[in-house]
Amino acid sequence: MLKKTLVTTAVLAAAWLSGPVAAQTTDFPNKPVRIVVPFPPGGATDITARVVAEKLSTKWGQPVVIDNKAGAGGNVGSDLVAKSAPDGYNIVLGVTGSHSINISLYKKMPYHPLNDFEPLTQATIYPNAIVVNPQVPANNLAELIALLKKEPGKLSYGSDGNGTASHLGMEILKSKANVQLTHIPYRGSTPMITDLLGGTLMVGVTGLPAVQQHLKAGKLKMIAITTPQRPPGAPEYKTVAEQGFANFNAAPWAGFFAPKGTPKPVLDKLATDLADALKQADVVQKMNELGSTVVGNKPDEFRQFVGRQIELWAEGVKISGATVD
Repeated sequence: MLKKTLVTTAVLAAAWLSGPVAAQTTDFPNKPVRIVVPFPPGGATDITARVVAEKLSTKWGQPVVIDNKAGAGGNVGSDLVAKSAPDGYNIVLGVTGSHSINISLYKKMPYHPLNDFEPLTQATIYPNAIVVNPQVPANNLAELIALLKKEPGKLSYGSDGNGTASHLGMEILKSKANVQLTHIPYRGSTPMITDLLGGTLMVGVTGLPAVQQHLKAGKLKMIAITTPQRPPGAPEYKTVAEQGFANFNAAPWAGFFAPKGTPKPVLDKLATDLADALKQADVVQKMNELGSTVVGNKPDEFRQFVGRQIELWAEGVKISGATVD
């Protein structure tokens, strides 16, 4: 009788303890959800988050709030979410830097991009563009490489900054092509493009959206883009991969993550609803206009992708010698 009473009590206690959790997961979300963007407002990452947030808010009947927490190449906002309650109400739109480059670039990281997060879905991938001033006598990658080998060390290239995907991707390509090209880090794309247009810089690497208007106006020339395939919004531009470097992929990306330990039912709902929002026709069109390609894959696929990206960019950091204390 005593044994039976103890078992019954244990069952009731377990039910009582699990009750609130079950309730929280089955009616998720029942309050506002926050998407942390680890960069200032206005950029491609911020725009992506806001477009998706609007779709989720409509679907859930709950506010989905964008919170811009910039700093340390995406580390500040990402760490905030990594250390938040694992209940699904705080997620982050992580990017190439925050969730693949920085773990090799920074000597001290406040979080691990996979061990401290639950990958939900990759949102987008977008090409960096290798462009040149019209004075450069090269119209494709083969011609640029031939020029660099003929006059080693004569040209310099600009990037969005030390340790960025534009910098490290070019260092990987330089290594594979065995060419010399001095790196000049800029504070973002705007000052670099100014120098490209003015002719004080001959080669630049930055996001395709930043140079689209100058390419169309003939003020810059496209050499190659860094995604594995040509982007839907700009199919006229050839990739590095199809110009002699098979499987080359050094493209920035963005994807959604929840804190480690978030209940599986909540993870499943977040992953499904995020992917569905991304694949809506108007969202796909908007992303294409930004030069991005929508992905919307499953959590396991995204986890594997991030793992490969960590390895890829570690190679780039090693080749470049870049580091942040």
